[in-house]
Amino acid sequence: MPVHRFSPEGLMQPTPYHHVAVGTGTRHVHVAGQISRLADATPVAPDDLAGQVAQALRNTATALAGAGASFDDVVRLTFYVTAWAPEKISAFMEGIESVAAEIGLPSPMPPSSLIGVEYLFEPDGLVEVEATAVLD
Repeated sequence: MPVHRFSPEGLMQPTPYHHVAVGTGTRHVHVAGQISRLADATPVAPDDLAGQVAQALRNTATALAGAGASFDDVVRLTFYVTAWAPEKISAFMEGIESVAAEIGLPSPMPPSSLIGVEYLFEPDGLVEVEATAVLD
């Protein structure tokens, strides 16, 4: 496998993600920000952060599969969440946990960042997910 994920001693533990990923493959896959939309652009889970996180991750899995990759190949996830506040972490994690087994998202997750933003390009979008993967 071209990706080795780990959390070195001396970094905060435990976390729901690994701190480091080393990719040794030669093909890089960059998945553009995925939001909570079906293929026909129908919005999924309006006003529901957990539901939107789950659908955005499903879309990320679909994009990865289109490139012959999976979450096993991911070296980095970035989550952009609108109007972020610490009290939203439960709903955010609920969305991840509700879909992890379905899409093959490992636990702990690949190195991840959660970035609070004012808004996304779609006014009803609460979350957007980007992924970077490495393949042999």
